[in-house]
Amino acid sequence: MRLWEQFDRIVVFDTETTGVDFGSDRIIEIGAVTLEAGAETGGMDLFVRLPEGRRLDPFITDLTGITEERLAAEGVGDQEAAGAFAALLEGAERPLIAAYNAQFDLNFLFYLLQPWGLAEALKKPRFLDALTVYRDRRDYPHRLENAIAAYCLEAVNSHRAIDDARAAALLLEAMAEERDDLERYVDLFGTHPKYGLSGRKIASVTYRAQPYERVRPLYELP
Repeated sequence: MRLWEQFDRIVVFDTETTGVDFGSDRIIEIGAVTLEAGAETGGMDLFVRLPEGRRLDPFITDLTGITEERLAAEGVGDQEAAGAFAALLEGAERPLIAAYNAQFDLNFLFYLLQPWGLAEALKKPRFLDALTVYRDRRDYPHRLENAIAAYCLEAVNSHRAIDDARAAALLLEAMAEERDDLERYVDLFGTHPKYGLSGRKIASVTYRAQPYERVRPLYELP
């Protein structure tokens, strides 16, 4: 995979949250794997406690299997979770952060890191969205479970952060084997052709409307 010519560490991560609004909702689980030269070298999988009085929507429990009781018993505070993620990037000279639907997860990650003065950790890495790549490879639907099935991966989309992070890492490897152009998607995120950008714009990322018709790769579009 040519990404290893450009990056010495890739952090593939995923979050589970209380909802979809990064300004008011919260991360309840964050999972990540770190890869160096294609091999898994570490990672994290942490539940994050809810603030006093905050409740978890039953829909989220049904989707993820995460309960308020488990968050209270096993969860860590925001500061510990933020520090654990920032530590994954320490020592890397040329880090890359990747996720499936990275725009969503990076917005939540920023709001986790910022209160503790750790948002600076996001200035050095570059970013890769596996969803953007997958949209260029296959027709709708584009959920992670569809990508897993399309590439016959031995992974599950469990809506648990560490499982989905590992599935995204396997997907990147499979897509690179199919066509090794992933470096062309670094800092290039596809947006919905009708509804545009979702969430807060990331300064270092170029956003481009990604059409439904897969005529040319997104990086070749004007």
